[in-house]
Parts: sequence; structure tokens; C-alpha cells
Amino acid sequence: MVPAPVPVHVVGPDELRAAHRLFAATIHQDAVPDADWDRAAQSYSPGRTFGVSEGRDLVGTATSFPTRTGVPGGAALDTAAVTRVGVRPDRTRRGVLSTMMRTLLADTAARGEPLASLRASEARIYGRFGYGVASRGREVAVRGTEKGWRREPAGSVRVVVGDDVLPTLTALHDALALRRPGGITRPEAWWWRPVGQRVAKGEHLVVAVHTGPGGDDGFAVASPTAPGSFSHRTLRVSDLHADSVDAVAGLWAFLTGIDLVDRVEGWLRPVDEPLELLLADPRDCAVSEVEDETWLRLVDVPAALAARTWEPARPVLVGVHDRVLPANDGVYRIGDGPAERVRAEPELECDVDALAMAYLGDRAPSLLAATGWWRVHDAGAPARADALFATDRAPWCGTYF
Repeated sequence: MVPAPVPVHVVGPDELRAAHRLFAATIHQDAVPDADWDRAAQSYSPGRTFGVSEGRDLVGTATSFPTRTGVPGGAALDTAAVTRVGVRPDRTRRGVLSTMMRTLLADTAARGEPLASLRASEARIYGRFGYGVASRGREVAVRGTEKGWRREPAGSVRVVVGDDVLPTLTALHDALALRRPGGITRPEAWWWRPVGQRVAKGEHLVVAVHTGPGGDDGFAVASPTAPGSFSHRTLRVSDLHADSVDAVAGLWAFLTGIDLVDRVEGWLRPVDEPLELLLADPRDCAVSEVEDETWLRLVDVPAALAARTWEPARPVLVGVHDRVLPANDGVYRIGDGPAERVRAEPELECDVDALAMAYLGDRAPSLLAATGWWRVHDAGAPARADALFATDRAPWCGTYF
């Protein structure tokens, strides 16, 4: 039996608290205390939250906020950062999520935002709506040992405290983030929970800024994990952005060199962060897992393909299929200038979620073809596509939302 259509409405200011409470419950978290609600409410962008109600009760909600995403070649595209998606447990598998996600994508398209991005709590959900894993991160732990680093890190590191923390980090992050494919800008409201609130409460944070020849070029935010012995502590890096290998080395060397710290951990670090190559003993860096980070959705495929640059290679014809936004269907000629839609037979073919997996440079088209994500109609096309889609840095965002 086909489920009845589910009505979706824009959640007004008077319903935001209920929407936030519903989402928190779906991820098994407590509701925001009354004293913190005014601040939490500021993280909702007007007119971008959707809900499904039964009677007076919300049973589903989803929202987005506007940001920009860096793409290969240096352009930054307007993006809907999709978050706080939840359906009440007794109303799942009834079309509530599907209808909300389709409504949100239609809204994103109407706003002229070529991309949508999210972080997935479950990996099997969002491919149905055209999202693909476009960047990954790894869990690392670096031991502070006497063997240290292969060379003395260049530049200098200073600690930032108190009222200087937020203005320093907000300015520096947005100067750095869009230089790497996959990086996004952060709205002011994003900073409150991970940094601003903790500074206001007097929690112990280590906030360090690296300065190179051209000025500030990296920062790190770390805090101690549960106490071990007095002389053996672990720091957990919650945020670290660096624009050069020197800045990476300088910040990690500083953190591992802090007195009474013998281990520094980092979650969702870039897969190409060269810690093993920088350490005197590469085994001082342990990688415990690699996880998906950015789930990307090309909402306007022609605009997204035209915005990024392509490496030199013979052009390739890629057929794209989009079940949710069929206006994106077509064959695109990629190479020799901006990509464009053409009337031709495809040499490669994929669904829009699989296109997102290659768009920022995370996965090579030949690998996607070999594993069944892309379909091949010309045996020479995957190698040409590999050359065209290649990037000099692995895509990475570093912002969780």
C-alpha cells in the first residue's frame, strides 16, 4: 500500500522549541535548558525549518542553514547545511522523512543554492535522496615521546585566552576553510556550543594559533579527556585547521609538547594530514579508523559542474541520473573549460549520489566504476575522468553540524 501524502509545513518561531526538543529526543539527548534556549534559537535560520505534525504534536523536523563550500579551483558555492533531521520513533517508516527531505531539497533549489551538505547518523539513509560521501576523516592519536619530530617545526605558536578566543578563531577559520575543497564557512551561531559556551563557563581549553612567514596560518582547539594520573594526560583536538605542512607540524608539536601531556587525539582529521611523515618515529601516530565526513548533494548539477575547475585531459561525457530532481538529468561534457550539458551518448554514467563522491576529488571515477557506482560505455573514459577530477589536496571540511 502506498502511504498517504504527508503534509509538510514551515516551522514558525513559536514551534522552534518543540522542533529542537523533538530532534534532541531522536538522538537520545536531553532538551536544551530554559536558560540556554534563547542562544540555541539563534542557530535556526528563519524560514528554513520544516515539520510534520499530527494534531498539535510535531512528529518530524528538519532544518538547514546557509553556508558556502569550497570546490576544486577555488570557487565557493552557496550551500544548504542540512541538520537536525529527526522523526519521532512511533512515526518512522511512514514517509515522514522522505517527504521532509524532498521538501528541503526543493527549497534549496528554489533558493538558488547549488549544493546541500549533511553529516549522517546512519549511512544507509541519505543516498536515497542523492547524497554521496564526498570527504572522509580519520581518528588519530599521537604519542608525545622523546623521539619527537623529524625536523624542528617552523613558525611560532601562541596561546589565545578569554575574550580573544572567539574573534581570533572566527576570523581565522573562514580565511582558511575555503582553501581546501570541502571546507565550509561557519555562521556566528555555530561557534557558541563548541567554543563560546565553554569559554564562558571557564572550561579548560587549549586554544593555539600558528604564525608563519605570511601571518597566522593555523589554529587548534583541544581539551583534556577524563583525567588519568596527574602526570599522564590526554588532550582531545576538537578543531584544527592549518594552511601548510609547517602549520600542521607546528600545532601538533606544540600540543604533544605541553607539560604533563603524553597523548593527543584527533577525530575526523584529513586523510592526507602527513603526521606519520613528520614524526621521527611514524609509529607514534596511530590511526584507529576512517569515517565518512561530508555527505554532499549536487542540487544544481549544471551549476556545480561549471563552478569547479578540471585538470588537463581529453574531455569525457558523463551521463547523470537524478530521481529526486530530474531537472539535473542529462549528459555533461567535462574538460576543456567549464562543464556543460550536451546532446550526446555518455561514455560514463552514474546517479547523482555517485557523482558527488567524485566531485570534490575524494574518490577516483575509475574506482567508482570498478565497484559498480559508475557505469562504463567507453573503456578509455575512466582514465580520462580520473585525470580530470584529480585534486592536489584531499577534500575535507572539519566542521560538524
